[in-house]
Amino acid sequence: MDVIKSFYSYINTSISEYEPIPEGKNQYPVEYIENNHVIKLKEYSDKVIVGICDPENIMLMEALRTYHRKKVIFFKIDKSELTSYLAKIFSNTGYAQNKERNIDIDEKVLLDRLANDAPVINLMNSILIDAIRKEASDIHIEAFSDYAVVRYRLDGELHTIKKFDKVKMRAVTTRVKIMANLNIMERRLPQDGRLTVHIDGDTVDVRVSVVPVIDGESIVLRLFNKKKSLLSIESLGLSSEGKELLYKLINLRTGLVLATGPTGSGKTTTLNEMLRTIKSESLKIISIEDPVEYKIDGVNQIQTNEKIGLTFNTILKRVLRQDPNVIMIGEIRDLSTAELVVRAALTGHLVFSTLHTKDSVSVISRLRNMGIEPYLIAAVLKGSIAQRLVRLICNECKEEYKITEKEKKLLDFYNLQSRYLYRGKGCKSCSNTGYKGRTGVFELFMVEENMEEMIVKEKRESEIRSYLISRGMIPLIINGLKKAIAGLTTLSEIERVILE
Repeated sequence: MDVIKSFYSYINTSISEYEPIPEGKNQYPVEYIENNHVIKLKEYSDKVIVGICDPENIMLMEALRTYHRKKVIFFKIDKSELTSYLAKIFSNTGYAQNKERNIDIDEKVLLDRLANDAPVINLMNSILIDAIRKEASDIHIEAFSDYAVVRYRLDGELHTIKKFDKVKMRAVTTRVKIMANLNIMERRLPQDGRLTVHIDGDTVDVRVSVVPVIDGESIVLRLFNKKKSLLSIESLGLSSEGKELLYKLINLRTGLVLATGPTGSGKTTTLNEMLRTIKSESLKIISIEDPVEYKIDGVNQIQTNEKIGLTFNTILKRVLRQDPNVIMIGEIRDLSTAELVVRAALTGHLVFSTLHTKDSVSVISRLRNMGIEPYLIAAVLKGSIAQRLVRLICNECKEEYKITEKEKKLLDFYNLQSRYLYRGKGCKSCSNTGYKGRTGVFELFMVEENMEEMIVKEKRESEIRSYLISRGMIPLIINGLKKAIAGLTTLSEIERVILE
């Protein structure tokens, strides 16, 4: 049908009126048609006629206009007719038999044929299954000039697992986008999505990030095993004194408690376990996170979305009207958020949050540098937890060895002694790394009256630290070295994570 009926998307039409409609490389990928309920009806040199089941989906319509780069005219089609048409395509045996094996890097490559080719499905399935069984936290799939590579993050360290021909990367990227329900035609902008994998009775949530790079697209899959993410305060790696202090902080009624450390140091895990411990029918708990990594029953969790103005700052203003007892803010990023956090802590709320600082005491100078007055810091700050994650020695290949002179000097410097230390030789169980699993190394304190005075008087950080150590605070490095002496980790791991 060559006559254009109308330029308005609410006018109904029938797919049959446009037959034969474009097929193969001239049509959208089948997965895209199924997921978005849209189909190309006709294409001319200056315009495209598109059938769409939901003409109110403005974002989809804009995406198609951007993709075609010419006038796009939309007509409303019936969803049942589209379903019937797709069924007819799939019943055509020639469709499956005539799939092209040559991967066309041209802009109009038929992406669904690549993504649904059995080798590509098997490749992605094997990558996911292998990563889950090896307990990887992340999968990185990256394209370089001559090849593509798959790397797993095992216990915080990246390991190359396999390399494959770069020409397959487009198909792999498309397969991931289909699994995460992303736009397979968008390759210029970053995209984020989620999917769920079921394996061996476990349910694994996967957070998907696709970012365009010079040689294609970089894919990162973050894995969250629901069963294995259920930890407890007891299993975080705290000493008995540390656990006792943490429980005191958790059971406060008001004030501000901060978790500190670099990205990937386990702050979010610790805060989530604190919320799990504190939750009860008598408390209203709200968390504001970016993103929500662990779902906690009994906690009202909100995910930020800067694209629509849902920032930590704007959400926190509204949350204060919800009459919460406990608030968790994923991160204090700027002065405005810091001021709201202080206000919340001053007005009878218990607030948990994170800051990026080198140790627990540095939160005081960090808040001060952000613009919070010292007297306000003294009034609201109740405690700080600094932490790092270190790899545990694999129990299957763990061996004792006599301490070296260099290692002895390091222990002597911190007034610690040991004749023997431990390491992993490397075995199949730990993928020959010598390590399996991770544990936390902590440094924490609770603010008391004398310290409040020191904060108000703006005493130097070193003075406050010395005071806390005299009161029994165990520094990060001492905590870490004691774990090495106890045979939980290696001295080199403590040096890498804490001293570097």
